[in-house]
Amino acid sequence: MSEKKVGVLAGFKAFLMRGNVVDLAVAVVIGAAFTNIVNSVVKGIIGPLVGAVGTKNLDVYATCLKEPCGVDGAGNPTGVNLLWGSVLNATLTFVITAAVVYFLMVLPMSKYLARQEDRRKAREGVQEIVEITELEVLKEIRDHLVTQREGGTGAHRAPVAD
Repeated sequence: MSEKKVGVLAGFKAFLMRGNVVDLAVAVVIGAAFTNIVNSVVKGIIGPLVGAVGTKNLDVYATCLKEPCGVDGAGNPTGVNLLWGSVLNATLTFVITAAVVYFLMVLPMSKYLARQEDRRKAREGVQEIVEITELEVLKEIRDHLVTQREGGTGAHRAPVAD
């Protein structure tokens, strides 16, 4: 029975130590911290810019679908309100988050990885050119030696297979 527990625990440990799980955990933690920054930008910058036209708090934008809309004496909403300001706020937060993640993380990493791949291909290309050049030099040496052996004329030279 204890062998199964050790096997299960070892399997769980292997699962947790896989690169994808650790990377995902780091991404979730960074994303949670980053959400606070984005929410602050939306509330501190985007909200006031929208507030120049209306109100600073986007959550107050609503449309009344069924009268009477408002709040009763106990603080409960009355009527049927369509709270599209909250949706707009969440949408702006999402778009800003996606843009910042793309432009500050995804795009630079993609460019970095593309440069690394280009460098790797360039190293392989140089190595291939050097190998071809060495082969060409050896062929020339062989042809020159065959020509010297035949007396330098090259007229009686038989074709040599490459």
